[in-house]
Amino acid sequence: MSEQETGSSNQARAVSPAWSRVERARHPQRPYPMDFIERIFTDFSEIHGDRAYGDDEAVACGMARLGDDEVLVIANRKGGTTKERVRRNFGMPHPEGYRKALRCMRIAEKFGRPVISLIDLPGAYPGLGAEERGQAEAIARNLLEMARLKVPTISVITGEGGSGGALALAVTDRVLILENALYFVISPEGCAAIMWNDPSRKDTAAEAMRISAPEVAGLGCVDEIVQEPAEGLQANHEAGSGLLGSALKRHLAELKAMPTDELVAARQEKFRKIARCYTEG
Repeated sequence: MSEQETGSSNQARAVSPAWSRVERARHPQRPYPMDFIERIFTDFSEIHGDRAYGDDEAVACGMARLGDDEVLVIANRKGGTTKERVRRNFGMPHPEGYRKALRCMRIAEKFGRPVISLIDLPGAYPGLGAEERGQAEAIARNLLEMARLKVPTISVITGEGGSGGALALAVTDRVLILENALYFVISPEGCAAIMWNDPSRKDTAAEAMRISAPEVAGLGCVDEIVQEPAEGLQANHEAGSGLLGSALKRHLAELKAMPTDELVAARQEKFRKIARCYTEG
């Protein structure tokens, strides 16, 4: 293949609709979960540490107010500068991050406060230290405990919702996703490397995986797509935060009106259905 043909092929892949969605979700000016906390919630008071190992700086938990409601907010931190990103482990939680989140969720349950999690992470950290400290167990424990929390729970995929790392914060009564966000079991690059031994086929993988907001909504993995401003969330943080804040208040009001037993039963049934296999006609 000539250089000209190679260049044309690469350009075609770069502008594919599926990969364009990935680029929008990863846009450097797109707000991170902590940016939404600053704009939507008030009186945020952070809680640190898992009371077992340490404080994971990739995960932030704290009590806050959403309008007149006192809630617990959980968000992963990515960091805005290179130094901050290294400090926050590029937003990928260690097991102590998940254990901190679970500790805070139990506190929220004790005091009857709803739980809201904001998620933008490619996955849980897969490093040796994280595995030695029980990464898989920490994720599994969160899945179990979140399924039976006796308070209303809402999660939002704001950018990337990657694998079990995202799911460990998203076993909730309502799972929302922003219009240009993604929800996947593995990144397109990782999928391409496994399927074709060629990470450059990431656009093909992104299309085959069905990871965009409309596609995961069609599969029943999320409950609502929250629209973004016409000019894009990266261009108007305030408008985007306003739209998300309104959706959160609406869903929280609906969940608070449900009896506790009914709330928990509906949550568990929803995730049982999501796990069922499907066939295409």
